[in-house]
Amino acid sequence: MGDKVPVLVTGGAGYIGSHAVLALKDAGWKVAVIDNLTTGFRFAIPEGVPLYEGDIEDGALVARIIAEQGIGAIMHFAGSIIVPESVENPLKYYHNNTAKSRALIEAAVTGGVKHFIFSSTAATYGIPEVSPVTEDSPKQPINPYGMSKLMTETMLADTARAHPINFCALRYFNVAGADPQARTGQSTAGATHLIKVAVEAALGKRSHVSVFGTDYDTPDGTGVRDYIHVSDLANAHVLALEGLIDQPERSLTMNCGYGRGFSVLEVLDAVDRVTNLKIVREMGPRRAGDPDSLISDNRRIKATVPWVPQYDNLETIVTHALAWERKLSEIRGQG
Repeated sequence: MGDKVPVLVTGGAGYIGSHAVLALKDAGWKVAVIDNLTTGFRFAIPEGVPLYEGDIEDGALVARIIAEQGIGAIMHFAGSIIVPESVENPLKYYHNNTAKSRALIEAAVTGGVKHFIFSSTAATYGIPEVSPVTEDSPKQPINPYGMSKLMTETMLADTARAHPINFCALRYFNVAGADPQARTGQSTAGATHLIKVAVEAALGKRSHVSVFGTDYDTPDGTGVRDYIHVSDLANAHVLALEGLIDQPERSLTMNCGYGRGFSVLEVLDAVDRVTNLKIVREMGPRRAGDPDSLISDNRRIKATVPWVPQYDNLETIVTHALAWERKLSEIRGQG
């Protein structure tokens, strides 16, 4: 295995970024975080990890961090992630996700950083004609969020051809759950992730869960998605980084999912089973642009890095999300 270089995690106070920080720290990597704390939380950063409060667009700050910490790799999570908002405010997404990524990549190249891991998304595929979706499926984003991420992938590929840097773009499917030790989790108020919304409803923080569309071409009529536990996803990032260090001439693009899906109703049934409650479900019309089914073909990641999911179980994912939601109430003094 290659040497463990110091890693800068952008957006490391956010949901997925904070789990990546834990995964790196647990595996013995030296980590630093940059986060502007607009959607991240200071409490999500473990003790002993330096936090630079600032923006990835601030080239002077990023250059200083790279120099001070001896950064050899960047894991880039910072960005905006709400699909409907990207449709209403596309320029925000092209600024936060694309222009700021361009500035970060430039700072990485200038600072001599050799490895770059990028938090991409299955939204780059748009509405795929075939599911499960392979990495070579057509990239046809149907919203600015997906396009802003695809543009960053393209910038990374072009940059890696021109400079001594390699990259891995990890395309996530539906990320869910929380750290099994409840050290961090999904903490954003008003989050739109189904499992987060459902556990909030189970704990009385919401009156109901809205089900958007019951006429999809799926077994029960509701949308089917590939839910991946956030800690398995974070582990995939660490393994991808090791892969970049071991083969510096190679860049990677890989799906991150379990390769099977659950419908909205199956997820809500799982929450009911775990909590021994019955969540109120309100059926509503489809949202624009939601595919019937979106499931990853994960053969490439399994063939490329030694990734073995530890939490590939819907009830486990729900149990961890629920434990974190309860802890979050304590942190915020609500329980």
